[in-house]
Amino acid sequence: MKSSNIGGQAVMEGIMMKNKDEYAVAVRKSDGDIVVKKDTYHSIVKNHTALTKIPFIRGVFNFIDSMVIGMKTLMYSASFFEEEDSEEKGTVTEEEAAKNEKKEEILMTGTVIVSVIMAVGIFMVLPYYLSSLLKNLIPSYNIRTVIEGLVRIGIFIAYILLISRMEDIKRLFQYHGAEHKCINCIEHGLPLNVENVRVSSRQHKRCGTSFLFFVLIISICLLMVVRAESPLMRVVIRIALLPVIAGISYEILKLAGRSENPIVNLLSKPGLAIQKLTTKEPDDSMIEVAIQAVEAVFDWRKFEQENDI
Repeated sequence: MKSSNIGGQAVMEGIMMKNKDEYAVAVRKSDGDIVVKKDTYHSIVKNHTALTKIPFIRGVFNFIDSMVIGMKTLMYSASFFEEEDSEEKGTVTEEEAAKNEKKEEILMTGTVIVSVIMAVGIFMVLPYYLSSLLKNLIPSYNIRTVIEGLVRIGIFIAYILLISRMEDIKRLFQYHGAEHKCINCIEHGLPLNVENVRVSSRQHKRCGTSFLFFVLIISICLLMVVRAESPLMRVVIRIALLPVIAGISYEILKLAGRSENPIVNLLSKPGLAIQKLTTKEPDDSMIEVAIQAVEAVFDWRKFEQENDI
């Protein structure tokens, strides 16, 4: 197995695949046609490319870039179905379309900001306050920190289980599975077609789910070392350490993607296990969409020839 370094994300009725600075979004419309859009993504640090090569620091910017492009492509995929609703209600003028596009940009920015604030509050601050309620019963700070981490993991898993009951999320998880299967198919040296993708694994060590699990585990380790007496400062530290945690998690994920070391594989197992919740088996029509997204940005034939796989 050889890492291809391509990555992606499930979007509404489709897949986004990214290779270096290029990305493509493939979406299956309601009429069955597949629309593929290819574009170039400009990083938030495009004028400071050296920052994207410094270990631990690059992970922070990579995480932010992933959020931005993820939200952008998700909004793009959703626009197809919004257009269909608009067509049913009547034609839309160019002026109205421009206004709608501006609203979408504002909505995307606002959604990213609100999502980050909510994630920090739910997954970092709330577990701390819940674990602090045990202070009289459990005087040890280290034990409470471990409990805090376990609560954080519990909230994360409960959140996934809750949203997975929604029909749209179920389909999103199926497309997520198709994304992983395509990458595994390529990295195991199989021709990229529906038959080979179907039998490939829907779990992958470089998945964002594994990244988030590393974030949860590393946060426990760091918070045992970095301490503060004031409850307010403890909250501040948890927020301030997020870039550090993200940077370390990114390096571990990057290592996991290119290594078959037994220790690295062991560290990857919990994240792979959680991926059983965030990925589902796709149908052939979903696999077809994923294949088109891959082929728009990645020459898998050349990759397999160069790596002799």
